[in-house]
Amino acid sequence: MHTKRQIQELLDSVGVRPNKRFGQHFLIDLNLMRLLVNSANINDNDIVLEVGCGTGSLTGELVEKAGFVIAVELDRTLAGLAKGSLANADNIEFINADVLKNKNTLSPTVISALESAREKYNGRVLLVANLPYNVASPTMLNLITGPVAADAMYVTVQKEVADRMTAVPGSGDYGTLSIFLSVAGDVKTIRVLRPTVFWPQPKVDSAMIGFVRKEEKYRRIEDMELFRETVNLFMGHRRKTLTACGRLARGRLAKINNWSEIFERGGIVPTSRPEQLSGEDYIAIANLCCSGLA
Repeated sequence: MHTKRQIQELLDSVGVRPNKRFGQHFLIDLNLMRLLVNSANINDNDIVLEVGCGTGSLTGELVEKAGFVIAVELDRTLAGLAKGSLANADNIEFINADVLKNKNTLSPTVISALESAREKYNGRVLLVANLPYNVASPTMLNLITGPVAADAMYVTVQKEVADRMTAVPGSGDYGTLSIFLSVAGDVKTIRVLRPTVFWPQPKVDSAMIGFVRKEEKYRRIEDMELFRETVNLFMGHRRKTLTACGRLARGRLAKINNWSEIFERGGIVPTSRPEQLSGEDYIAIANLCCSGLA
């Protein structure tokens, strides 16, 4: 693990400074880094994905514990520093790229690396990372919906993202991320982090969050893509009534012409607002839509 001084010296050695555009805020509290790693309970057959590996400070700890580590870093200079510091490790693959192809899709290179690792290791797929603020939510959403799903995620994120992760129906922070995490597993706040534990200091608090996938919850969703379309339809118009949202359906959902029947069968009041519905409600709606499209 790297102290603040060590990170500064590494960056100075290649003549760069933290890049605000990439959301680079390095976690410099070594005790918190240990807490993040220990919370994940990594074993020697697990595959760990680290997004935003920076100089490799956390990466070194992950390599010591995991069967295989996939370290993703968009910044070419930082990726080179991390790779150089772990040149002797034989259980890691560095990917110098954006973790996302687009908002709704992980990078094909990252997907391929995860799938290849799964052929060799039969442990869990874990996301353990000090996530760059600008990719946190879409990265986690894509690791819930697949094609490669994470068994657990232990991350530091901006506090407002953490609030969305743990929000309940009807609250101001409740949204798509809240819904997907609630239907796929259990999520909890491990620690709230002050700006002083990062360098450079962000202007807001952060939080360390743990998520564990629960297969018995996740398997209730009959068609994940249709579920995603359903949540996006309604939460994309969260201030409208459910009935009004149904009239705005696109794609496969545009073929649904019995929304009132679906709401009734799901035990859902059609004049409710999308932000009032629980993850269970959205599962009921999507599964009923799936039956109607079959």
